[in-house]
Amino acid sequence: MEHKGLKGIVAAETRISHIDGENGHLIYRGYDAKEIAGNYTFEEVAYLLWYGHMPNKEELLWLKEELRKNRVLSEEMKTIITLLPSSMDLMSVLRTAISAESGYGEYHFPPTISQAIKLTAIIPTIIAFRKRTLEGVADVSPRSDLSHVENYLYMLTGEVPQFAHAQALETYLILTLEHGMNASTFSARVTASTESDIVSAVTSAIGTMKGPLHGGAPSGVIELLDEISLANNAEKVIREKLDRGEKLMGFGHRVYKTHDPRAIALKAKLKELGGQDDWLDLAMNVENIAITLLEEFKSGRSLYTNVEFYAAAIMKALNLNPELFTPTFTASRIIGWTAHVLEQADGNTIYRPESNYIGEIH
Repeated sequence: MEHKGLKGIVAAETRISHIDGENGHLIYRGYDAKEIAGNYTFEEVAYLLWYGHMPNKEELLWLKEELRKNRVLSEEMKTIITLLPSSMDLMSVLRTAISAESGYGEYHFPPTISQAIKLTAIIPTIIAFRKRTLEGVADVSPRSDLSHVENYLYMLTGEVPQFAHAQALETYLILTLEHGMNASTFSARVTASTESDIVSAVTSAIGTMKGPLHGGAPSGVIELLDEISLANNAEKVIREKLDRGEKLMGFGHRVYKTHDPRAIALKAKLKELGGQDDWLDLAMNVENIAITLLEEFKSGRSLYTNVEFYAAAIMKALNLNPELFTPTFTASRIIGWTAHVLEQADGNTIYRPESNYIGEIH
């Protein structure tokens, strides 16, 4: 069947982002993502994706205040989260809690940026509240004097994060805010195209992100870094893996045929922070050795680090458990999802693709 999985089919026109996989470029509203990741904050880039332009001073202050005042969970929402089975994975908790949010606000079609801000603000709080509840420790109330990313880390641990950790995570989150018509974004746009509300669209996206083929945790990269750290010999570990024909996790990308621009931007940020965290320094050293060996073993394949490699290093440096990776990814991608929902609603046409029947006719 041609175009299986809709691969190669243009499903929408968008002004939000552009991916040039051949040349390794990711564009947000006309800006090179790897350039803005090192020069703007999470809040500024979120504003760009929602509104189509960078905020001025007053606009940025407004957005920060809107995010701050929407961070607090209602007691009803806390009760819902607490009553969910302890065995329920965190992505399912997020999906359920966000779905329940539709009962606590005026969510109707067409969607608004204010609704997008509210959903963006509460996702980190939901993650942190659930994590600490399962650990049997008191939840940490959000702080209005911290940025969006700093506050997320603070609510997870109860401690104001180190500068290097907050900077590394913020850069990663900026670089994963948006990435074209991926599976979860498509799910959100399809739901919005029925004139359903933004909560339903985001719930659809979270359910899609939950799948291991889309938002899976970089456990393979973490295992690689752990093994190298234990052996204290990156070249030996990597060479042995390549000798056995094993895939080197965190290298290569199905879209980018050259350097992943997000990995380049993350590496640049980690170089700025060099010497402030052993795991981040280890990751940069491993990358240099691995790329040299990959060229030796698989010459001409152009296998470079992808964003997952440095995401794993950052998660390891932050001491975040693997089950927090996809929810943290979700706390970022909510910006792209809602930007697409808003765009879909503007000049909406319902999605109604056709299927090719291959069964029998009796």
